[in-house]
Amino acid sequence: MQTLILPSLLAADFGKLETEILRAENAGADAIHLDIMDGVFVPNISFGPAIVKLCRETTKLPLNVHLMLARPDSFIEPFAKAGATTIQIHAEASCNIKETLQQIRSYGISPAIVLNPLTPYTAAIPYLDLVDEVMYMTVFPGYGGQKFMAEPLPEINKLREYANANGFEKLNIMVDGGVGRSTIAQCAQAGANAFVAGTALFSQEDMGAEISLFKNLVNQK
Repeated sequence: MQTLILPSLLAADFGKLETEILRAENAGADAIHLDIMDGVFVPNISFGPAIVKLCRETTKLPLNVHLMLARPDSFIEPFAKAGATTIQIHAEASCNIKETLQQIRSYGISPAIVLNPLTPYTAAIPYLDLVDEVMYMTVFPGYGGQKFMAEPLPEINKLREYANANGFEKLNIMVDGGVGRSTIAQCAQAGANAFVAGTALFSQEDMGAEISLFKNLVNQK
């Protein structure tokens, strides 16, 4: 599986977003991760479609758009038109999950399902034939800079084993939350191949060196 590193724009300097986006691109990021929060599904508010559009106009990198929304089904079209490459929705959202994933695909965009830290891996199984990736949160969603939670790691391992045994060998399994030098290898050992990191990347003066280090740590697992 290809190792993917996605800087999370939530940790960028909001006063110079275009510069930060280009810094991530020039550092060798595989995609930009954008956390969209509605203040309902999670206790915070962040970006809207305008920031996704800014990213699309600034970089050619894929845009991985994580909808932490109670009703993501109401917002697929604006984020699709803004330039999302992948749209991730939560299995815990208050909508028809299958229909929403199909709606995402209808725009030519890659659908993904997200699981909160204490949600069992089995919650993703009904959607594996509809998605290209599953993302496991290793923090409770809503705030950046939280401490990594190890509780989802056994579930990630079970998900990878299930995927490999049932014809989903190419499934990307992504981890988001507290990912850094001290945690990325154990996520990879559990079966993840894609890693979202915010503070651990944007706080580095040389983001490129940190991304290279992350990939080396994954490959040495």
